[in-house]
Amino acid sequence: MPIGWGTILANVPWSDVIKNAPAVAEGAKKLWKKVGGKASTASTAPAPADDTPEGRLASLEARVAELHGQMQTAGEVIQSLAEQNAQLIARVEKTRRRLLALAVGNVVVVIVALSVWLR
Repeated sequence: MPIGWGTILANVPWSDVIKNAPAVAEGAKKLWKKVGGKASTASTAPAPADDTPEGRLASLEARVAELHGQMQTAGEVIQSLAEQNAQLIARVEKTRRRLLALAVGNVVVVIVALSVWLR
């Protein structure tokens, strides 16, 4: 039996999500500064596939350069996701405030309507 989006969203602890959103965004910024600021110094040319120490070292340097590039890409994705999460949380909070104001307005209208009707 598939679970509906409403059920999933109703079970999310939004107060915790809202409370932790700035920390997630800050953590992503720190990660990006740490990872994105370092340029790769290793050669990205393919290394020879021999068993000499020099060949193995060149192969390892190429692999490290490749991993560094992947790490930078992952850092960019994480930063983007954190920023989107922070924007989403801000929109959800704004919507929550509007919904609360609408509920208060509806209560006021019902009270006024009842008081007019009962006169």
